[in-house]
Amino acid sequence: MTEPTPSTTAEPLPVGDLGRRLTLRRTRLGLSREETAARAGMATSYVRYLEEQPVAAPGIGALMRLAGALRTTVSELTGGDVELPPGPGRAARHAEFSELTEAECRALLATHGVGHLAVPTETGPVVVPVNYTVVDGAIAFRTAPGSTPAQAAGRQVAVEVDRIDDAFSSGWSVLVRGPARAVTDPAEVRRLDEQAYSAPWAGGPRKLWIRIESLAVSGRRITV
Repeated sequence: MTEPTPSTTAEPLPVGDLGRRLTLRRTRLGLSREETAARAGMATSYVRYLEEQPVAAPGIGALMRLAGALRTTVSELTGGDVELPPGPGRAARHAEFSELTEAECRALLATHGVGHLAVPTETGPVVVPVNYTVVDGAIAFRTAPGSTPAQAAGRQVAVEVDRIDDAFSSGWSVLVRGPARAVTDPAEVRRLDEQAYSAPWAGGPRKLWIRIESLAVSGRRITV
């Protein structure tokens, strides 16, 4: 199974919850509105309406067709699983487990997103989520001085990034290990600020950049 390439076309995110989830899901699959509509057996104008109108309230039949077209679930499209951890679905009957090449791992990492940072601390290892950016093959993220992620500086750490498809009981994970350091050079800080994929989700003044050199990269995929 080949991981879809996210669309590079910038589209404004819809205001409505359903519209936002619908747009993000089809973009992740690399589908246009026309392709999504054709898969779901509905008019392109109706898909546009669902994405752009916050008051859109499609029936369960339309939601099921959209979920099928986008290889997801009605619950995920409507935000019903937002408080649940990923992976509650049953294991597939004929799943295949395979190792990813380093090139495949780096391609998946380069899609950016949220990873899990494992940091050794005085009281033991701690795992925290960070939204990261890949720059020159290294993983970089912003945090606040004195925070748990900031303790990664000067240590050997690990970052795990994954994607789970509950509807098809499949997914992948990539593990990166290497030394972390605080970025102090003003020119490098400015370059990271310019290339940052996203601002920290946690908000607030998070001006400290941590850079992790990806010396060891490995990954696995489960397909059906």
